[in-house]
Parts: sequence; C-alpha cells; structure tokens
Amino acid sequence: MQLPARFQTLPDYAFPRLRGLLDVHAPGGDIIHMTIGDPRHDPPPFVMDEIAVHAASFANYPQNDGTPALRQSIAGWLKRRYGVEVAPETQILPLNGTREGLFNAAVALCPEQKHGRVPLVLTPNPFYQVYAVAALAMGATPHYVPATAQTGFLPDYAGLPADVLDRTAIAYICSPSNPQGAVADEAYWRRLFELAEKHDFRIFADECYSEIYCGTPPPGAMQVASHMGADPERLVIFHSLSKRSNLAGLRSGFAAGGVQSITALKTLRNYAGAPLPTPLQAVATRAWADEAHVEASRARYVAKYEIADRVFRGIPGCAAPDAGFFLWLPVDDGEAAALKLWQETGVRVLPGAYLSRDTPAGNPGKGYIRVAMVADEEEMARGLRLIRDSLYK
Repeated sequence: MQLPARFQTLPDYAFPRLRGLLDVHAPGGDIIHMTIGDPRHDPPPFVMDEIAVHAASFANYPQNDGTPALRQSIAGWLKRRYGVEVAPETQILPLNGTREGLFNAAVALCPEQKHGRVPLVLTPNPFYQVYAVAALAMGATPHYVPATAQTGFLPDYAGLPADVLDRTAIAYICSPSNPQGAVADEAYWRRLFELAEKHDFRIFADECYSEIYCGTPPPGAMQVASHMGADPERLVIFHSLSKRSNLAGLRSGFAAGGVQSITALKTLRNYAGAPLPTPLQAVATRAWADEAHVEASRARYVAKYEIADRVFRGIPGCAAPDAGFFLWLPVDDGEAAALKLWQETGVRVLPGAYLSRDTPAGNPGKGYIRVAMVADEEEMARGLRLIRDSLYK
C-alpha cells in the first residue's frame, strides 16, 4: 500500500542517517558519544522515592488533564521563573514529553486553510524535526527560514514578505535554540508578537533549554507577552523536565497558553492522547517545585562552557553557546567532518545538515557539526580536544 504523499519525501531521521554514515566504518579510537542531547547529569534524588510512594497508581488510568497537584506545581514554577499568573485548571496541560505537545498543538490549532489557501507553518532552519512533520501531517506547508550567523542564529521572521506572513498559521520558535544555543531577547519576542498580531498567526515557543544558561536567565515568551498585554491565544509555550531536571526518560513536560488553545489540546487528548502515568506525574510535581537540583546541574554546564572555551580558544566560531548544551561548530562540510572524526578518533558528532532542510539558498546546517556537551567533564574535555586536533589543526 502506498504511503501518503506528504510523508514520502521525508529524509531519513537524523540518527538512523548518522548510523548509515558512520557504522560501516571502524572507529579510530575509543568511542565517545557526543551526538544526542541525552543528559547524563544525576537526576533529582527524590525520583525513586516518589515512584515508590505512588506505585499503586500504576494500576489505574492516569488523569487525562494531569493531576491538580502537577498543574499547580507548574503554575507555581511559571510564577517564580517568569512572573506570570497562569490558571492551572484551564491554561496548563502536562505532556507525555514535549514532542507530543509540539506535534499535537499543530493538529489541534492549525486551520485547514487561511484566506482560502493552504496555510504556511514557519520553522527555523535548522530545527527540531517534529515542527515540519507536524505541519505536513496537517496538510500545511512548512516554510523554512534560515537561522544563521548573519541572523544571530534565530530566524528572521520579520524579514519575510507580507504575502508569506499573511499565509502563516503557526510560527515555531526555539529559544534557547537547538542546535545553536542562541537566545531570543525581549526585543525579538516583541517583534514576533507584533507580527503575529498584524498577520494573524499563532506562536509555538519551544523553551525546553530555558534552564541551561550562564549568567542572565533567558527571557520567556509568556513573560514578554504578559508585559505587552498580548492576546493569550497567540501563544503556546512548551517546557520539559528532560533537560531542566536530567529526566529525559520520565517523558514529562507541559504546554501552557490561552484557555481556548489549551481546551483544544485537551479535547484532542481525550481521543488520541497518552497522559503520563500517575506515579511519574508525582515525580514531575516535585521536580517543578524544586530548584536545588536545577542549580547544581546548571553549575556543571557553566563549567563545561568554560572547558569548551579553553579547548577552542582562538578558533573562530567555536565559542560556547549562550545557552543550552550543544556546540555548533563551523567546518567545511559537516558530513565529511563527522566521518573524518569518527575514523580518526572514535568521536561521534552529528552533521548539521541532518538537522536542516535544503532550500534554494542552500542548506544552512551543511557547514556545521553539532556536539552535545552531556558527558561527564573529563570525557567531554577529551572529546573536545580530539575534535580540535582532528578538525582545526
């Protein structure tokens, strides 16, 4: 049977594609994994205690909208972190991983047409791949907007033609950005909200790396929207415990936004959702209420930024990011660099083109590799030195 045409032209996903590039060759040394953003810092110490206390709840279906305690804990965190008041009953939906929410928000909120035409969904390029697949699943057209050094590694949505913006139904934006670690400042968010109001589209703000930074906390989309008095229905934000709390395996995050938007997401979940098991919701409830483990983990990332800056000192474009835990390192060709590095050293990195799409202007990720700084400090430093000596000397 034939697959739907909208999925026939998808490239291989990044990691199977990487295995096809590297695994037919022998590594040139002990393998060091620096590809996937899988945090390896210790999770909070209370995880197993919470699961044990609530283990009997595995026998029951979890609450579709999340437990009241979890929604209240998330609302409390949003108040402490961003100074915004969000109604836990109507404006928050706990997620079974934020990828679920980033996809389902398009299903629930993307119209079939806009002004009688197929709608556009704006996405940075490079980007987290679910953005484009969500657009395609809804019959919309992904519109890839380069996020390059020239644009501060954020997409210049304000520079798009008016006819493109008028067709736009949704604009995805990731800040701090994956893979480059760029941060949208308040001025950027304000311009984006003004565009959304003028051209009538929604903003989906992927803020999963918001708690990994050095110095000033990155401003949040809802924080700026509140300051502006923007329409709450213009925005849905997405956050995760995967990076913040080193709990990628918990599969726990949340979406927050206007009452109508969250109601639509809840309605979709009633039919097609998979809420987080209750004992895991209990873990998440405690994790959103606790900052000590987040601060300890952040301190380690700050130390890793310093290691990266020491290793790559004097090499243009190889500084630590503003936020997040990826290095976005310039090379002549990402695939060639990743293969050379693997065959010479055993270090695995991801070619930047695997996170991007080809456009008439080229592939903005082609001249980069993405390096995840998730291993312990000693292993990470060893990997970075091997990268430096193989690719930059």
